[in-house]
Amino acid sequence: MARAPDVHICEVAARDGLQNLDVFVPTAAKCELIDAIAAAGVSEIDAGSFVPPKVVPQFADVDTVMAHALQHAHTATIGALVPNFKGAERAIAAGVGAIYFVISASESHNLANVRRTIEEQLDGFRAVRAALDALPASRRPKLMGAIATAFGCSIEGEIKQAAVGRLARGFAEAGADEIGLADTVGYGTPDLIKDIVRVARDEVGPQMPLRLHLHDTLGMGLADAVAGLDAGIRRFDAAVSGLGGCPFAPGARGNVVTEDLVFMLERMGLSTGIDLDRLMQTRDILARHIAPRHLTGHLHEAGIPKALRSAA
Repeated sequence: MARAPDVHICEVAARDGLQNLDVFVPTAAKCELIDAIAAAGVSEIDAGSFVPPKVVPQFADVDTVMAHALQHAHTATIGALVPNFKGAERAIAAGVGAIYFVISASESHNLANVRRTIEEQLDGFRAVRAALDALPASRRPKLMGAIATAFGCSIEGEIKQAAVGRLARGFAEAGADEIGLADTVGYGTPDLIKDIVRVARDEVGPQMPLRLHLHDTLGMGLADAVAGLDAGIRRFDAAVSGLGGCPFAPGARGNVVTEDLVFMLERMGLSTGIDLDRLMQTRDILARHIAPRHLTGHLHEAGIPKALRSAA
């Protein structure tokens, strides 16, 4: 049996990467992107969001895209972000393998994002947990509680660490299978990453899986990932070509670049299970539909150094 990778990466370009674009990416292109990501060996794909099209038009075709993505369910966990119980019902009906339920540590951002208070959102999360528990175990997707703006908010500014800790505890007590700490607007610094991870860990205990969702707004993405590694994190979200942004978080920019993250981790001696050369090919798909200003990545600009290619 093959050894599990040292670091698990969830590819979020098909969801977080596309949601803030000012152009609609054709359904066929989304499906082609997901196919390429799966072919590169990525073992978890955030393939879309079950939200009303009038709120995020990019996902008007989510049912079609998700059905296509689920063709890869034998090799990858196919997940979807949901903002509420109704979205979770749609995700369950679609047959996803993971549901990402988002609540912001910032009350202002939560109201802007889902028009509910944090406590109202926690009630919604509990309802989703109850619905999942009523399903046969074989049909029960993993439920992640995602804490948005855990490292800062473009509306409120600094977020108190205790607020992140309380929300992490709330998710754990409500039955989360995993908790994600999201730097939604990219304000995190290495020291802050370590502090927030420690606060969350103190609240939820050593057994709860934690992951980091990092944005590169201020150029801190890879440094923050290393800080996460130092704090014991081995699960990360990232997006090919650094796509990403939040429609309800002014100033938010792209996610940490998957290609750069994979290269860095592998050079550090940490396996990811991802074929970097095949992952790099996703740029060709994106470039046919997305303006160059949205596509970033140091490896795409410089190329994989020939002397290091065999190690990449």
